[in-house]
Amino acid sequence: MTEAYIYDACRTPRGKGRKNGALHEVTSLALSARILNAVAARNGLTGHAVEDVIWGNVTQVGEQGGCLARSAVLASDLDESIPGLSINRFCASGMEAVNLAANQVRGGAGQAYIAGGVEMMGRVAMGSDGAAIAVDPSLAMNSYFVPQGISADIIATEYGFSREDCDALAALSQQRAAQAWADNRFAKSIVPVTDQNGLTILDRDEYMRPDTTAQALSALKASFKDMGETMPGFDAVAKLKYPHLEVVNHVHHAGNSSGIVDGAAAVLIGNKEFGEAHGLKPRARIRATCKIGTDPTIMLTGPVPATQKILRDSGMSISDIDLFEVNEAFAAVVLRFMQAFDVDESRVNVNGGSIAMGHPLGATGAIIIGTLLDELERRDLTTGLATLCIASGMGAATIIERV
Repeated sequence: MTEAYIYDACRTPRGKGRKNGALHEVTSLALSARILNAVAARNGLTGHAVEDVIWGNVTQVGEQGGCLARSAVLASDLDESIPGLSINRFCASGMEAVNLAANQVRGGAGQAYIAGGVEMMGRVAMGSDGAAIAVDPSLAMNSYFVPQGISADIIATEYGFSREDCDALAALSQQRAAQAWADNRFAKSIVPVTDQNGLTILDRDEYMRPDTTAQALSALKASFKDMGETMPGFDAVAKLKYPHLEVVNHVHHAGNSSGIVDGAAAVLIGNKEFGEAHGLKPRARIRATCKIGTDPTIMLTGPVPATQKILRDSGMSISDIDLFEVNEAFAAVVLRFMQAFDVDESRVNVNGGSIAMGHPLGATGAIIIGTLLDELERRDLTTGLATLCIASGMGAATIIERV
């Protein structure tokens, strides 16, 4: 099978996903076109240089609807002969775009792809596209649906993570993100966003709160307690599925959950011949990819079975992995991953994560793959694994290996 290599990975800074956020004036189309142009310019791509653009975005309505991928190609400097495919695997959409592109290359369906995604959460509200699992009683009742925040609290309850545990991880994420920016660890990948006059709008992640402490976080009210306990509440639904839970311990809040932000990211994937034709040197190969379905009520445990599957399929063990990127959708998700594999926190999310810098849904999977690659190079390490939990009970993972 043909090897699929990563030739480049870049992203925009993440802006606060609200009306006063730095990127609020930028449309999903414009931000997507901007990052596509960056990939093309950084790698000297002209003409029909790639087979397709595969683009993740979760809330596919309004400006993010209508096959945004193709619209972004037409709005960019890429050749109009390049098509576009928009995909949605919720929070793993950006990763799934990369994995799909890699597997297309590996299978011989074209020499190269640009893959990634975008989410402008301040412009297109999360959930505004509707979701059958949440609103159709024939599915919601049979699947014991609860909102993601309740699912995160169920994980904390089921696996024994306290409020203090979650707040400590959140504070560490903030500290690590601040240190990473101070050390310019993201410099290789960041594409500053400018306005039509060429003036810089945003050149660093805007959501971070580097002065955050666990003590300060302890004063915040649990975000999902009321919706869980107010009768008829979602805690009662969860107990129908998990009758052994006497009470759901509500530990998550805005400070130890991922931030709502705007952002985009792209990864250039190609085979050996593509690199040779364009004078590009591969940075890593995609060693393995996977996706899996999981319990839709607890919903967010997917990184564990996804990692088990990808390691099994690739004949690897957890000790073969040098660094991990586990998306910080909620603190308990990362704590459960480290608990399940007995992985030390010194190898997980070493530059902070979505709690500190935010989680632009359709882009995050591509962002963490790029972050992982940059850090492997910085530390002169070899192998990394990126994984995300996914709404409605799924998981995805990617293993990359430097070359």
